[in-house]
Amino acid sequence: MGRAPTVPRSAHHVGAHWRALSEVRGSSERFVPAMTESLPPAARRWINHAVAEGTPMAAAARLEMSGQIRLGSWRPFTAVQLLAPTTGFVWAATARIGPVPVSGYDRFTDGSGEMRWRLAGLVPLMSAEGPDVSDSAGGRLAGESIFVPTSFPLARWRGDEFVASATWTVEGREETVRLDVADDGALRGVRMLRWGNPDNHEFGRYPFIVAVEAERRFGGITIASRIRASWDTGTGADREFFRAEITTADFF
Repeated sequence: MGRAPTVPRSAHHVGAHWRALSEVRGSSERFVPAMTESLPPAARRWINHAVAEGTPMAAAARLEMSGQIRLGSWRPFTAVQLLAPTTGFVWAATARIGPVPVSGYDRFTDGSGEMRWRLAGLVPLMSAEGPDVSDSAGGRLAGESIFVPTSFPLARWRGDEFVASATWTVEGREETVRLDVADDGALRGVRMLRWGNPDNHEFGRYPFIVAVEAERRFGGITIASRIRASWDTGTGADREFFRAEITTADFF
C-alpha cells in the first residue's frame, strides 16, 4: 500500500479494527480480461473498463475524500476510509457544524456495525450499534465494493447488456447490488435495497441509490470519483444526504 497504517484520530477508539483492515492483502495474481469471460456482458464491460490488464488483484483500498453530508443542513466533511469487500470497512471523518468539528467513525468489522460521533472531539453526539446498525452497515459494505473492482471474483454475478447484479455474502448476509453500466463500460450508478431507517422511518429495506458523476483512474484502477447518495422512502421528497469526491485511492 505504501503507507504506514496510521490510525486517524477520529477512529482511535477502533484502532485495532483499522490496523486489521490495513493488513488485508490481495493475491499476487494480475488481471487479464480472460478472467471476466464467464460474467454477464454488463459486468464484463465494467470490469474490463475499470481494471487495466496487468493490474494486481487488490482485495482492499484506502480512500481519501471530501464533500458534504446532510446533518440537518449540508455540512462540509473530510474522511479517510479502509475498505475490504466482504471483510469490513472503517470510515473516519470530520464534519463541521459552524466552527465546531464533529468527528467519529462508521464501521463494519468482525460481523458487526457501529457508529460513534463526538462534538469537538469531547462531547458524545451519537453512538449506535446492534442488529439494525449491523445490517445497514453490511449493506453499505456490499454497495461500496464498486471502489475495489478487482474484488469482483468474490461476488455472484447476474445481468444482461445494461445492468449487472452482484450478490455479496457479508458475514452470512446476502446483499445484491445493481450496477448501471454505460456502453463504454463506465459506471453510471448503483441501486440496492439496503436495510435502514431513513428519516426515522421504521427499520426495513429501502431503495438506496448512488449516482456516479465522474470517474478517475488511480494507478491501473478506474473508480467512481464523484458520487451522490440518497434513500428513496416512497414519499417523493429529496432524500439525498451525501456528496463526495474521492481524491486519493491506494489499492492493496
